[in-house]
Amino acid sequence: MRFKHPKGERTVVLVKPDGVKRGLIGEIIKRFEQRGLKIIALKMVYPTKEHAAAHYSGSREWLEGMGKKTIENFKTYGWDVKKLMGTDDPYKIGKQFQKWNIAYLSSGPVVAMIVEGMHAISTIRKIVGFTLPISAEPGTIRGDFSVDSNTASNLDKRPVKNLVHASGDESEAKHEIEHWFSPEEICDYSRSDEDVMF
Repeated sequence: MRFKHPKGERTVVLVKPDGVKRGLIGEIIKRFEQRGLKIIALKMVYPTKEHAAAHYSGSREWLEGMGKKTIENFKTYGWDVKKLMGTDDPYKIGKQFQKWNIAYLSSGPVVAMIVEGMHAISTIRKIVGFTLPISAEPGTIRGDFSVDSNTASNLDKRPVKNLVHASGDESEAKHEIEHWFSPEEICDYSRSDEDVMF
């Protein structure tokens, strides 16, 4: 395996349709750039359902994990998951989420970007905040601009509207970079403040 310096780490960020429609593109990019990260690819696209579907893992493990979270959440409130979701099978519940997520991601324009910089994956995840906006800390993108919850979204049979997606790890980032961008769309340059920051 080839050694790579942490300041060259790359990740994908998507400003989802709700973030685009709310006019938060500039604010979101600003937060990354203020932190010393650089945008090396950027475009607005209207994803097809097929393109949105290929973005998500869709592995059985991922789908069951989503379903189990829903079951646990419903138990917290004493709700009957089978009555509300039509099943208590975690995999089948996960498949419902997958369908909602695909519809959500393909419901409007998305701003896709590759962000590069020092520990970009974990740094971006901190900036965007916890996946569920209701639990995201103030000062994060989700904590400042959204209040949606999985409880509300499950009851409404829709995905959580959380403004942005950020790659979760290196393998996810690699898949998403290749999925959203061609090599010709990625620009290599140096920020003027790189030598001062690191």
